[in-house]
Amino acid sequence: MIRPIKLTLAVDGPLDAAATLARYHRWGEDPTTRVDGNVLRRVLRLGERLLPYEVQAAGPMDDVRLSVTVADGGSADVERAVTTEVRRLYGLDFDLVGFYRMAKADPALAPLVEPLYGMRPTLAPTPLEMLVGSISAQQVNLSFAFACRARLVRRWGTPVTAPGGELWAFPTPARLAAARLREYRALKFSTRKGEYIRDVARATVRGALDLDALMVAPSVDVIATLTALRGLGRWTADWFLARCCGRGDVCPAGDLAVRKAFEHHWARRGRTLSEEAIRRRSRTWGEHQNVAVHYLLAGMRLHAAARGGEA
Repeated sequence: MIRPIKLTLAVDGPLDAAATLARYHRWGEDPTTRVDGNVLRRVLRLGERLLPYEVQAAGPMDDVRLSVTVADGGSADVERAVTTEVRRLYGLDFDLVGFYRMAKADPALAPLVEPLYGMRPTLAPTPLEMLVGSISAQQVNLSFAFACRARLVRRWGTPVTAPGGELWAFPTPARLAAARLREYRALKFSTRKGEYIRDVARATVRGALDLDALMVAPSVDVIATLTALRGLGRWTADWFLARCCGRGDVCPAGDLAVRKAFEHHWARRGRTLSEEAIRRRSRTWGEHQNVAVHYLLAGMRLHAAARGGEA
């Protein structure tokens, strides 16, 4: 009988686990990543193996420890893989201390440090999940996108029985590649979105798209590779760089919510900002652009909540 692996990860800098993981339930259900209080549960796909694991955050915000339990493991490969995924989910590789040092001198960011203290950008666990999520979110609200993605996971993912209840492993590229367009339409995807998801999956299966290599490629190459795929533009490429690759020096300036956040702080009343103007403003934050944008978006939700709108 294989004993569970138990790991403890220290955090360099503050961590508000609840705020960091809120995106996994803010707009709807995510069957692949369950968050219940300070506990996260997910399935690690390692080759042909599906390994459920649980992460529990404990301790004060400036000294958090993440306790990780893998239900069925025992090898160094499993330990490395689950550690890598957990670090991504909790945004542990972002320099939050350095960001705060910079933000306190910025009139727009300084007021957000205290109310959002410890919140980190969470990164997509895998590049395929990121791309499917991005395609799902094209030109629709995030609640509808989450619902479509959840249906996709339950249709083609793999259910796994775990100590805390059933979990779902995200579908493999082969499974998404083999699906028919009418099956995508039945899940409420448009025909075009079904084609885009299937095209990405098929390119991955035949080796034309190496998602692991893309994760470490130079940013200009990531943008060129993704925008060459049908249905994927600069918006998708920028978010892939920010929320999958975790690059610090990226700003998804073409995103509507990002544009509204910048205009709230920097545009004159009734004026709009161009993408280039937003990128120019963002460049002043250097390697902290990604985190800064994350805080501006969260700040807009706080502003909406304070006014009695939708948070």
